[in-house]
Amino acid sequence: MSRSAHPAGPRHADVLPEGHYSAPPADLNSLDPKVWSSTVRRNGDGEVTVAGLEVSRLAEEFGTPAYFLDEADFRERCRAWADAFGRNADVFYAGKAFLSRAVVRWLHEEGLNLDVCSGTELVTALDAGMPAERIAFHGNNKSEAEIRRAVEAGVGRIVLDSFQEIVRVAHIAQELGTVQKAFIRVTVGVEAHTHEFIATAHEDQKFGIGLADGQAAEAVRRALKLDGLELVGIHSHIGSQIFDMAGFEVSARRVVQLLAEVRDEHGVELPEIDLGGGLGIAYTSDDDPREPHEIAKALSEIVTRECDAAGLRVPRISVEPGRAIVGPTAFTLYEVGTIKPIEGLRTYVSVDGGMSDNIRTALYDAEYSVALVSRTSTAEPMLVRVVGKHCESGDIVVRDAFLPADLAPGDLIAVPATGAYCRSMASNYNHALRPPVVAVSDGSARVIVRRETEEDLLRLDVG
Repeated sequence: MSRSAHPAGPRHADVLPEGHYSAPPADLNSLDPKVWSSTVRRNGDGEVTVAGLEVSRLAEEFGTPAYFLDEADFRERCRAWADAFGRNADVFYAGKAFLSRAVVRWLHEEGLNLDVCSGTELVTALDAGMPAERIAFHGNNKSEAEIRRAVEAGVGRIVLDSFQEIVRVAHIAQELGTVQKAFIRVTVGVEAHTHEFIATAHEDQKFGIGLADGQAAEAVRRALKLDGLELVGIHSHIGSQIFDMAGFEVSARRVVQLLAEVRDEHGVELPEIDLGGGLGIAYTSDDDPREPHEIAKALSEIVTRECDAAGLRVPRISVEPGRAIVGPTAFTLYEVGTIKPIEGLRTYVSVDGGMSDNIRTALYDAEYSVALVSRTSTAEPMLVRVVGKHCESGDIVVRDAFLPADLAPGDLIAVPATGAYCRSMASNYNHALRPPVVAVSDGSARVIVRRETEEDLLRLDVG
């Protein structure tokens, strides 16, 4: 037998050690408001409603799987972030979390800005009416066509991610007879306590220009010399799904130190800093995210303190919440298909979606909650793994959770906090049709991103 081979015994499927998962909740029918949007509740019959609409009615009208996005909750979160940071700061919604024309219109109406990281995200934003000057354009490898489109549109900021891009953006801006405002994205060497794939500020990764080795300072030198650029600030982003503000404190300190070095060398005080996003949300009851006003207060105090120590004017702060706004506003509704008990281990509950509508569990080992939503139950809790219908053993939606032991095929279950990075990372694996996004508000529901059809897939397959 090969040294790398091993027998796949009954516990081969990544069984967690006893005690890894939390004990079952006292009431399986309860809905923790930390992980559900603000209008979700159970009605008198025990069925879950959102914006006053029963999930059974939603499933009948729109099918499953489907994402249901609570518009009132989304708008409330936009206002909370805008109010927390006030007029002396900028809040950019991170469009990569989830972007649609309806969402762009809501952002515009609520006074938030938008960051995009591809030419097609930019097109979506502009088509939906977001003023170009309120858009920031990210990306580590923007094409010349994307840069040209952004400069022609008049985007407010382009975030420069490499030495090549500094020259490229300046050259295109000069060709077009304009001066493009820009940030330089720096990697500040902060180890955010998050998954390796979503930690973005340590030196050994693809984003940004290194601070510790002097490359960021050199990038500033080059940008300040180019006629096609107006360097207005420094950008830093340390990762995603972060609860601890300590990383932001270290990041802010290092960014301010760079601002002081720029002043001392060039006699220029850059007027802005962008501290990125990455603030965590509650996917389970164990998560304890910060509120926007706490985050705003902490970041303002950190930057003010560091600027005072360096003798700098306090720059205008920008932040980029995406997940923190849209993540908690949506849930994914599934219908239970098959139920397979594995004696002594757990019960596998298969649903009509899976990794094609939520890749995060497979990709990041993300944790989620789940609830039976079409009815209540007094049955004993059973340890379950909610899995999809795709041809992969890693097709897991919720790795370990508790559902009632009388769960049956045809029941509706829902996974909350799926507004961010679920529809935006959805795929056609196994030729699955990507689910719709349905906005719910004040007793009404409307599709804002329609379900894909077989005709959609076949139309792209030109044979």
